[in-house]
Amino acid sequence: MAQTISVAGLRKNYGDVRAVDGVSFEVDQGEFFGILGPNGAGKTTTLEIIEGLREADEGTVAVLGLPPWPRNSRLLPRIGVQLQASSFFERLTAREQLQTFGSLYGVPAKKADAMIETVGLTDKADVRVEKLSGGQAQRLSIACALVHDPELVFLDEPTAALDPQARRNLWDLLREINTAGRTIVLTTHYMDEAEILCDRVAIMDRGKILRLGPPASLVRGLDAPTRVSVASGVLAEDEAKDLPGADEVSDDDVSLTISTRDPSAVVAALSARDALDGVQIRGATLEDVFLDLTGREYRA
Repeated sequence: MAQTISVAGLRKNYGDVRAVDGVSFEVDQGEFFGILGPNGAGKTTTLEIIEGLREADEGTVAVLGLPPWPRNSRLLPRIGVQLQASSFFERLTAREQLQTFGSLYGVPAKKADAMIETVGLTDKADVRVEKLSGGQAQRLSIACALVHDPELVFLDEPTAALDPQARRNLWDLLREINTAGRTIVLTTHYMDEAEILCDRVAIMDRGKILRLGPPASLVRGLDAPTRVSVASGVLAEDEAKDLPGADEVSDDDVSLTISTRDPSAVVAALSARDALDGVQIRGATLEDVFLDLTGREYRA
């Protein structure tokens, strides 16, 4: 499969801070690729270098077979960029914003109007941007990145600060964009988002890629225990500790949770004791992989 992006030995320093420290990866044509990491991991800087917005100190980058830096005018019509914070022209409606963005690429107004329907903003087309909700503004931002029909789309934390419903709606839109054949590169703090949307993810911290691969493969590689939970009170904690396969047991007065590497034995034992009320079985997730690699301490 053709490589849309190729990054090798990328480095970028800001004084004594190594924002990007030897990053290498490739993105295939049509792939939905995620870059994950805590605050300050180097995600946005990496993306800005690939987009041609920032110059690397070391390393090579090829986007659609071309170098993005110095700012490459041949790439601009072929890529779409949605930044963390989007700025729109003041006092314009959603339709006028999109037509203005499209005009920069020679896109006819009629085609720009069609993009409004694609992102589900038809009923908001004549509403000024400052009156749009957060989710609607994000959809408009993505529409501006797509209006010239780019082959490659960069999305930097597109669902940040959105409510759960708006996030889910935006996920549906992003899946449609990818299914239509566009390559998407996404940065996000949300592990569930990456797990659902991305074909592969790179987990970054302190400027380095710690792990790269399909989310399901990374989760399987963690070899984490399964957690079996039942309603608190259906079984005594001491009795739960004696169940076959039980490794650790905790009870927070809402749920009794058993960590195990033999969930079938635990569930069978609970069933034999008629203690399956409210049972939930949870395996490891991408969030567990993320925390295992980057640690659990809070970073502002």
